[in-house]
Amino acid sequence: MSESHQRQLLLASENPNRFMDHFSQEFKSEFLELLRRRFGTKRVHNNIIYNEYISDRQHIHMNATRWETLTEFTKWLGREGLCKVDETPKGWYIQYIDRDPETIRRQEELARKKKHDLDDEERSAKFIEEQVRRGRDGKEIEENPVYTELKRESEEEKVAFNLGASLCVAGPSKTRYKNITSHNPSAVIGLSWFNVCVLPLHSSALGVSALKKDVAVSVKRKDTSSDTRSEKKRKMEERKKKKQQPVRTDYWLQPNIVVKVVTKKLGERYHKRKAVIMEVKDKYSAVVKMIDSGDKLKLDQTHLETVIPAPGKQVLILNGPYRDTEALLEGIDEKSFTATLTLDSGQQKGKRVDVAYEDFSKLA
Repeated sequence: MSESHQRQLLLASENPNRFMDHFSQEFKSEFLELLRRRFGTKRVHNNIIYNEYISDRQHIHMNATRWETLTEFTKWLGREGLCKVDETPKGWYIQYIDRDPETIRRQEELARKKKHDLDDEERSAKFIEEQVRRGRDGKEIEENPVYTELKRESEEEKVAFNLGASLCVAGPSKTRYKNITSHNPSAVIGLSWFNVCVLPLHSSALGVSALKKDVAVSVKRKDTSSDTRSEKKRKMEERKKKKQQPVRTDYWLQPNIVVKVVTKKLGERYHKRKAVIMEVKDKYSAVVKMIDSGDKLKLDQTHLETVIPAPGKQVLILNGPYRDTEALLEGIDEKSFTATLTLDSGQQKGKRVDVAYEDFSKLA
């Protein structure tokens, strides 16, 4: 009933639509600005945005706008193309559409660059394909052999094969065979896929013996190389199997380490008392000797736990890649439940490593 309020009512009654449009425009602008600034173009529940919006004391109330409910406002944003909206069993979700000219320009530049890169890749692929096709066509033309019928005019005449000057001799002793065939390259004897030997038709004993010797050397070298490859393959497989072996195991008991009895089945006399493992049986159980009373008990590893000594004491690593390695306790990280150890034995002596509490125990 105050005078100022009555005056505002009179002004609003003269042109009510103008005031409502003003408040609606402010509400929409501030709502979209919050959505753009906080979540960008991410999909988010409309109620989350509204709760953040009304947390500001200076916000425009929705009952002063043309929209009666948040759902109605969300649908209006979708119809106007300002946001992408979709309804789910959990409610309405909203996603801001960035129509900033700078953003649109960047998106267009990225699209052009992507299209240009694709065009370059297509051109390169077509060029390579054309080169391959040309090379294949030329190779087929060159490699097409010409076959002629072999005819012998006389039974007494010897058949000769002239390979021409471009004869290629393969094998470990091709230099010697080139020298032999330089006098009379009139015949060829095919031996196997790994060697071709050329000899004159009327070869002397020297040529025949050289041929036999080279064949033996070639076979021997082939067998030796095959054995070497098989040996290397076997070593690689052994190394691979060794790497594939599990580093961690589900058992950790070791002789001569200090442990703590955690089972209550033996009574308060042994509960939380320390003992030394005297003997390990079947990996999962051990004979322990109580430190305070000297009693010997046979316990399962589930009834025991490791003991962490003070820094500077000797420990034994019980699990992991450094299993069975003695180390010196340097410090303890209570947040990560690990300790820093300096290896005191093995090939990596002096190396500092981080080990979990349950993977090491005090040495007796």
